[in-house]
Amino acid sequence: MNQPLDSAALDQLFLTARSYNAWLDREVTDEQLQRLYALLRQGPTSNNCCPARFVFVRSAEAKQRLLPALKGHNGEKMLQAPVTAIVAYDMRFFERLPELFPIYDAAAAYRDNPAAAQTAALRNGSLQGAYLMLAARALGLDCGPMSGFDNAQVDATFFADSQWKSNFLCCLGYGDVTALRSAGPRLAFEEACRVL
Repeated sequence: MNQPLDSAALDQLFLTARSYNAWLDREVTDEQLQRLYALLRQGPTSNNCCPARFVFVRSAEAKQRLLPALKGHNGEKMLQAPVTAIVAYDMRFFERLPELFPIYDAAAAYRDNPAAAQTAALRNGSLQGAYLMLAARALGLDCGPMSGFDNAQVDATFFADSQWKSNFLCCLGYGDVTALRSAGPRLAFEEACRVL
């Protein structure tokens, strides 16, 4: 039976974790990225559809390819971060459902319905993007999610020959705590929740 996590784990994952905009000059290795994916892929998606796809932008050349699509100060953040993940989703995710969810033909619901495929891919890919951030924090990495970029430009640059579509970006590495701003407020339970 599962037990509640201790306070230190809750702090690391949620309560004292922050979104970072500045980064220390510390490497994120291939092994760390592989372990990160091994954790995040275990998070649930509907019909085990697993539509998220990830491009880990780490090399100077890849960062220069990504840079023109970023808006405002996001370019500086991305260049400084050891790695920036392009969190994307595969519009043809359902082609893998016979392997990933062989219980019945779940792919039939999406084959001839692009709108349903788009909705499922974005919804479940976003879930997997959140799992990426939690897995990163669990492994001792910090995160800096970003949505200030041109999706069409990222897609043309990185996914021109595929059915992948960018969702959001997430810088990964070791955050510079000296550059943190004060934490923003959050809505109270009564403002954001209903119990019926």
